[in-house]
Amino acid sequence: MAKELAKSYNPREVEDKIYSFWIENNYFHSEIDREKKPYTIVMPPPNITGQLHMGHALDNTLQDILIRYRRMQGYCTLWLPGTDHASIATEAKIVEAMRKEGLTKEDLGREKFLERAWLWKKEYGGRICDQLKKMGSSCDWQRERFTMDAGCNKAVKEVFVNLYNKGLIYRGERIINWCPHCLTSISDAEVNYEDQAGHFWHLRYPLSDGSGYIDLATTRPETLLGDTAVAVNPNDERYKDMVGKTLILPIVHREIPIVADEYVEMDFGTGVVKITPAHDPNDFEVGLRHNLPVINRIIRNMQVWTDTKQEKLS
Repeated sequence: MAKELAKSYNPREVEDKIYSFWIENNYFHSEIDREKKPYTIVMPPPNITGQLHMGHALDNTLQDILIRYRRMQGYCTLWLPGTDHASIATEAKIVEAMRKEGLTKEDLGREKFLERAWLWKKEYGGRICDQLKKMGSSCDWQRERFTMDAGCNKAVKEVFVNLYNKGLIYRGERIINWCPHCLTSISDAEVNYEDQAGHFWHLRYPLSDGSGYIDLATTRPETLLGDTAVAVNPNDERYKDMVGKTLILPIVHREIPIVADEYVEMDFGTGVVKITPAHDPNDFEVGLRHNLPVINRIIRNMQVWTDTKQEKLS
């Protein structure tokens, strides 16, 4: 007697059973075969900050298509799965969860906090791998890695030290995102942007030779203390004779140059831009082109505020 088909497809009745069959028979496991041409994909490891999203689904589907295609062509294929610790983002997630319990990192101490971090990895790293399996990803799960595994950790340190010894790693000044709460740098992806209404503040910088002054308009007057130059457009006839002269920075009384740079828009504001390389990405690039010093004022002020705050709390 013919079996009646269900009116709708139920993936649970089919997919888990098929995937388990693939795994049990090691269909995705790879061993070195020098008779075959190698083909390897190292999965960009998802962060253990939560769970996969549609971007991961698309990316891993494309990888799966490529690895299955090469496998069927007879290549010695390996799709290496793994997850990423994403330490700062993961720490923020753990701290947020602890806050709901009325706990802080200071309450737990380093060792207890690390225990929580590894429990988080077990829960969310495991969830991510389960999601990948649900998608039918043909990874070699016997080779699953985590970026904080002892082997990976040692390899990263070894490469870093080797590059440093070769003079290829060096300290430099860069514009970063700074979190005043965590007191650490964060990536662009972790920044919440918002538009705020602003207005121009008009400032007057006197020429150091006493022959006059230059007017400029800025929406960020608080960064004045870190100015290391004032820029004008090289094609702006109004300021052509001033390029190369120096100004006296108000309040600080430091001498700074007037430089010519295409970055400045002649018809915006007064056509003059104060350059604060430490506090604006565009100013930073101008500073590099003109070899200007980078003076960080906001972070120094913030550090004083932080130290005072912590002193009051203690």
